[in-house]
Amino acid sequence: MTPLLELRGLKKAYPDGWTLSDVSFTVEEREIRGLLGPSGCGKTTLLRLIAGLEMPDSGKILVDGRDVTDVPPHRRGFGLMFQEYALFPHKDVFSNVAFGLEMEGRGRRETKTRVNEVLALVGLEGFQHRDVSQLSGGERQRVALARSLAPNPRLLMLDEPLGALDRALRERLMHELPEILHQAGVTVVTVTHDQEEAFAVSDCVALMRAGEVVQIGSPQELYRQPGSPWIARFLGLTNLLDAQIVASHRVQTAIGTLDVETVGADDWDTGSGAQLLIRPEAARVTDAEPNRIDLAVTGCSFRGMLWQLEARHESGVQLTFVFSAGVDLPAVGESITLSLDPEALTLLRGTG
Repeated sequence: MTPLLELRGLKKAYPDGWTLSDVSFTVEEREIRGLLGPSGCGKTTLLRLIAGLEMPDSGKILVDGRDVTDVPPHRRGFGLMFQEYALFPHKDVFSNVAFGLEMEGRGRRETKTRVNEVLALVGLEGFQHRDVSQLSGGERQRVALARSLAPNPRLLMLDEPLGALDRALRERLMHELPEILHQAGVTVVTVTHDQEEAFAVSDCVALMRAGEVVQIGSPQELYRQPGSPWIARFLGLTNLLDAQIVASHRVQTAIGTLDVETVGADDWDTGSGAQLLIRPEAARVTDAEPNRIDLAVTGCSFRGMLWQLEARHESGVQLTFVFSAGVDLPAVGESITLSLDPEALTLLRGTG
């Protein structure tokens, strides 16, 4: 089956020497694809290339197998929603949402029907004649989304769609947005620098660094099997230790000899070096084997549904773990014995 969107070897260089390097991937129909990475990694530039707002130096952009690289933005049939929403302050909600339909020459009855459909989809029934300047941030975000969805775009592009919202509203919309997009049946490419947002909204994530796509996978795949120590650190996974393979599924580290049972553990030769990732949910408060370690508690903070524990091994290694809110943990300065789940330990290649 032909993917809806295909990027082939896209490159873009700028006078200061910064480059988007050989970006290639496909996006299937009705998929929500996240572009995730730190500021300046090239994700917004890539979005603008897909939209036709900039031209690549080389490479191709295909939609349904057709080359659209040289097709101007207004003829690509794409929708684009910016972080600032760019609503018309002098128009009401109906007129904002109807704008794209009117530009296409849709009839009054068809326009009214479609505006009502998309407002219902985003949870704004009855808002047609509201003044947009009187709306909350979340309501303005929904109006902008409805306006982008109204013309039934072949591809919808979202640039930091939740970045301007406060934390509570952002949390709620992170869960509602993918449901709205799937109900709309639209294919989406969304840009964010926030891992939590990318994981909550996207079916599949392309992680970028310095103009390159360094890993593509589902949120679960990226979290459980990051492709490098840099990716692990970017995702907030800080428990990384130097390790040496001493036997099949067994490694030597500064905190002891540990069993490892994750995907790819069979691919390592005895004697080779690696980085061991210990995911924060790996620990259980027990002195049972396997992977028993003794630590001194250096910090403990309550995060609502969980505790975050900071602890130090006698070797000097500092580790961070999370536990459910119902677990009793010792006070700072006291010792704790933990068992590490072998399936929550991952071997990584490289140091960067």
